[in-house]
Amino acid sequence: MTDARTVIVTGASRGIGKASALAFAAEGCNVVLTSRKIETLDEVAAEITAQFPAVGVLTHAAHAAEPEQAAAVVDAAMARFGAIDVLVNNAGTNPYFGPLMDIDPVRAEKTVRLNQFGPVLWTQLVYKASMAQRGTGTVVNVASVGGVLTEPGIGYYNATKAALIHLTRQLAAELAPIRVNAVAPGIVRTHLAKGLWENNEDYLNDKLPLGRIGEPEDIAEVITFLAGSASRWMTGQTLVVDGGAQIRSSLI
Repeated sequence: MTDARTVIVTGASRGIGKASALAFAAEGCNVVLTSRKIETLDEVAAEITAQFPAVGVLTHAAHAAEPEQAAAVVDAAMARFGAIDVLVNNAGTNPYFGPLMDIDPVRAEKTVRLNQFGPVLWTQLVYKASMAQRGTGTVVNVASVGGVLTEPGIGYYNATKAALIHLTRQLAAELAPIRVNAVAPGIVRTHLAKGLWENNEDYLNDKLPLGRIGEPEDIAEVITFLAGSASRWMTGQTLVVDGGAQIRSSLI
């Protein structure tokens, strides 16, 4: 256990976050699970422990955009495991669906605070607590293919993900040799994206070149790649994982 990497995953109670925590545990990593509700985190922790009993697991509830709560998670991780090797900035929100002309300040601020400021906050905390002193570590940001597209209804959410793609590059430039990369998922079977796929799945499956919407595990495997040695000469990059959605317009 002393040689095991320690990974913090935000938004770890379900979807891509949960799948990522399980994927890291399968690699023998210690996992620190955080989201707003401790009950769902404890369920994920129990699932990890049942499958991988030798893995260290820590749960800590926190709102990902609240500095004091985020700091408490990082402090607890350092106290339990002594170092943090990987940060997965997965927590996100989309409280508004509709045209930009109708979004209100409250929901706009909430979206920016979690999707855009949140990853910077967590990276600051983890970098200062562990990575800076050791000169090693990796950060993986969960962006969205929407960050490089225009789409009806979710334009403001996509704008925050476009900002996260740019922040990934900026953080990589500022923090090197700490590596910072991002994954940009297409439509994945998650609670956050439920409004996009729940009543539309057959249509989407027919349109996507690879024939199906994504599963959380599809993204989790890319996240573990970006956090692992196979990507050791990559930083500041964003990998689009969308089942071929971006090439639809070029298909005959």
